[in-house]
Amino acid sequence: MAWLILVGAGLLEAVWAVALGASRNFRRRRPTVVFAIAMPASLVGLAVAMDSLPTGTAYAVWVGIGASMTVLWAMLTRQEAASAARIALLMLLVASVIGLKVVS
Repeated sequence: MAWLILVGAGLLEAVWAVALGASRNFRRRRPTVVFAIAMPASLVGLAVAMDSLPTGTAYAVWVGIGASMTVLWAMLTRQEAASAARIALLMLLVASVIGLKVVS
């Protein structure tokens, strides 16, 4: 159950990161509200997951999910270029996150 909460928290990290960028320095209301809700929810999910998972592993998985989903979103929305090298490195990041789960 902790892993499921951690994955949800990681996805919420990507949501707040994208909303933060879209808020235009907190000048746009809707992305600012999304940020203000998603960020604490993400941190609460991380904290709950850390009750039963090692801190280092939980944090690395949380960051890995958030970072990879944020980059994937940016590539899908064409805000960042997608190249073979970037996609390969993103896959390596995801593989590393999976590896951390396997060995813990």
